[in-house]
Amino acid sequence: MSASAPSIATTHPRSLISGRDGTLSEGLQTFARPKMIFDKLKKFEIVFDSPEMDCPPVFSSGDVVSGKVVLELSAETKVESLKLHAEGFARVHWTESRSAGSSTAYTQNYSDEVEYLNRREVLLQADNGELTVLSAGRHEYPFSFQLPEETLVTSFEGKHGSIRYWVKVKLHRPWATVKKIKKEFTVIEPIDINTPSLLAPQAGTKEKMARIWYRNCGQVSITAKIDRKGYTPGEVIPVFAEFDNSTSRSVVPKAYITQTQTFLARGTMKQKRAVVATLSGDILGARRRETWHGRAIKIPPVGPSILQCRIIKVEYTLRVCVYVPGTSKLSLELPLVMGTIPLHPFGSRTSSVSSQYSVNMEWLRMAIPEQPEPPPDYSSVVSDEDAVQSSTAVQPEEDLSGVLQRSLLAYVQEFRLRPPPVYSEVDPNPQPITMRPRCMTY
Repeated sequence: MSASAPSIATTHPRSLISGRDGTLSEGLQTFARPKMIFDKLKKFEIVFDSPEMDCPPVFSSGDVVSGKVVLELSAETKVESLKLHAEGFARVHWTESRSAGSSTAYTQNYSDEVEYLNRREVLLQADNGELTVLSAGRHEYPFSFQLPEETLVTSFEGKHGSIRYWVKVKLHRPWATVKKIKKEFTVIEPIDINTPSLLAPQAGTKEKMARIWYRNCGQVSITAKIDRKGYTPGEVIPVFAEFDNSTSRSVVPKAYITQTQTFLARGTMKQKRAVVATLSGDILGARRRETWHGRAIKIPPVGPSILQCRIIKVEYTLRVCVYVPGTSKLSLELPLVMGTIPLHPFGSRTSSVSSQYSVNMEWLRMAIPEQPEPPPDYSSVVSDEDAVQSSTAVQPEEDLSGVLQRSLLAYVQEFRLRPPPVYSEVDPNPQPITMRPRCMTY
């Protein structure tokens, strides 16, 4: 035995299979058998049924998800079962470092999840538990299941959480490991902005006494209004505002669209904020007043609002600000809801009947720059008071860049649910000249 050991160690593996040691040769052949079975599977994939070949399908609650599982075999194969499992979850997770003393620190984990979909289906399995023999070639197994009728939540990808839906298929074969494949699909819950609550105008007023060191330098105030609360990506929001600068310094009025992602777990909240669009006004001199007669700020391609999920929320705000050099800024917030169903051409004809401001229709001809300047950091937009309140409520992010983190598939509505194109309309019952048109789509 000891004399034959060096011979086995230095012999080429092929000679072991064809050599005199029959026991060793049989063992190697048995080890190679699972690999031979694995090589028989040339293709294993999930294909969703889609009306458009080049565009992945998008679903909403109550829709039927259908498709097929494709198996392509190079030789005859025995199969135990082929099973499908459809799932959908909202999940959040983040960690925070805690200090328990001068030399002690620990990490606190926060996580939670909500299940929205759980469907199982057996695509292939013999009733008596025996093996099914599949011939070489292509085999297709159709599947179909209905999404829950209750409202689902739009697919989402964020820094501290996600909302995902997928189909997972497992192939069980004898003497082989379980083969698994997984494919995600997109869910978008429609938000129709043609509802009374989203067609209602939003307005507000805010003022403060500007102070430099310990000296008052006058009062500054903002009054702002937009025609409705609901918009869709690609639309233009006409901003009507009045800035009253009673200070002894020049101020700069600006407007921003901000997105706030909120993640909730175990009674703790984590937020991620970003500026997605910017509108800058002209410098307003000391003791002067300026009025915006519908200054246009365009909504970029962003995801819809998410308001119905227990652990993840995505909210939008129009923030109108005044920057006073040498002192804190004044900021007024108007809530926005990003929808997926655009405004009907005559949907807002009677929704907001009047405006406090006279109208200068020059904003309709304003050219939106092809490459606008990048939006500022969120920290440069909020007022000092808001920043203090935010820091006490949640721990602020170190990086509040204006670049949104999102999945391309999660916002397919940018292509399927485009905002309405530019159009002209002839009203059979025209309004008097003293009343301004009510069409605010772009």
